[in-house]
Amino acid sequence: MASTFQNPKGTRDFLPEEMAQRQYIFETIEKVYQKYGFARIETPAFERLSTLMGKYGDEGDKLMFKVLNSGNYLKGSPQNLEPAFYQESSEGLDSAQKKTLSRLTEHIADKALRYDLTVPFARFVVQHKEKLQFPFKRYQIQAVWRADRPQKGRYQEFYQCDADVVGSASLVHEVDFVQIFDEVLSNLGIPQFNICINNRKILAGLADYLGLSENFTEFVHILDGLDKIGKDQVIEKLQALGANNPNLLHEILSLSDKHEEKINFLAKIAHPEIEKGVAELSFIFEHTKKLGLNKGNLVFDLTLARGLNYYTGCIFEVKTSAFEIGSLCGGGRYDDLTAVFGQKGLTGVGISFGADRIYDVLQGLHLFPEKLAQNLDFLMLPLDEVAVSECLLILHKWRKQNHGLNMDMYPLAEKLKKQMQYANDRKCAFVLLRGETERAENIFMLKNMQTGEQIKLQEAEILPYLTKIR
Repeated sequence: MASTFQNPKGTRDFLPEEMAQRQYIFETIEKVYQKYGFARIETPAFERLSTLMGKYGDEGDKLMFKVLNSGNYLKGSPQNLEPAFYQESSEGLDSAQKKTLSRLTEHIADKALRYDLTVPFARFVVQHKEKLQFPFKRYQIQAVWRADRPQKGRYQEFYQCDADVVGSASLVHEVDFVQIFDEVLSNLGIPQFNICINNRKILAGLADYLGLSENFTEFVHILDGLDKIGKDQVIEKLQALGANNPNLLHEILSLSDKHEEKINFLAKIAHPEIEKGVAELSFIFEHTKKLGLNKGNLVFDLTLARGLNYYTGCIFEVKTSAFEIGSLCGGGRYDDLTAVFGQKGLTGVGISFGADRIYDVLQGLHLFPEKLAQNLDFLMLPLDEVAVSECLLILHKWRKQNHGLNMDMYPLAEKLKKQMQYANDRKCAFVLLRGETERAENIFMLKNMQTGEQIKLQEAEILPYLTKIR
């Protein structure tokens, strides 16, 4: 019976204190986005399946949560399917069977929960382009869903905090995004984080130069495994894939971590795409050096590829060595993503903060401010029935005033010990006691729940005092 009421795997509940912590993350990100001129939008939790499919590659299509059509969704669908269709995975199906399965899926489900915020945003831009001013800068903080295998730092429902600019090819936006990564994570107190950057043009140029253009996906996948399998195995795998210049591979993979050395080396390779990518990275590194960073380090990671198919220029991924988890943020430039929705020639660049992973890091490193747990500035404690009515009227009057204090009252004249325990559980900063003794003196007893200090205040003195020391 108990298992009936458990969360679906890959999802989480958040208690009030945890929600205060999450809100702290959202507000920190939002304030920086707004400071850089981004305006907030929202899009629906689900989109037409045709809007999302084919935009993330085969892996993304597989991980999409489809929504069954309402009513008799099986009406008109293929009947008497072969036994192979009922196996746990579609991996064993031949091409004809996969087409049949695809047609069946399209018939019974024409909507899906959004996989990310970028593709719905591209649809949004095309649909509302007449109302937008370009370059259009938007941010969006909403949940996304992926039918991925739940594990540490990976959930099936999680929040993304995106910012994008569309309608501008200027690399100033990439420079700004580096600053935003640094400012947000520095404000949150995350130590030791690297803002990793690469360029898809460089990767595409290298693949072409090495004779691996036809195997680009496999090429970047092998490169991405450098930390796990080492340089020699990467070279061996790429040669097996058809790479025609093992000496160049060895030189590239032997470069130091200094971005200047990598850029200077790549600049000597005569390939137009590599030259474009190097020029773009040089601009970003040059201007970031002039502007400076707080706590972050900008790192040229030649193995960084990002998994999404729509990236075409600079790509980002932010990681911390202070806590074992995946990337905290990512993003990159995408040329012509809106073309699939009928709007060609509209370049864009965007980033995303993974709020759930950032939450896990802050929680794991105990970096949340203690004051977040205090969601009440004060709690009124009525010690008799007369005080219940008094507190209710006074609280109603105070709530109408614009003082910015969060307040509540215990609803019953129960034993003081029970009321104080409730105040402790709510993590109140102060309590206001009112009973027969206080009423006779025409005062309230104000108690500081941290220090235990008590002072007597008249009704008119309470709000000014609390507002001053808040």
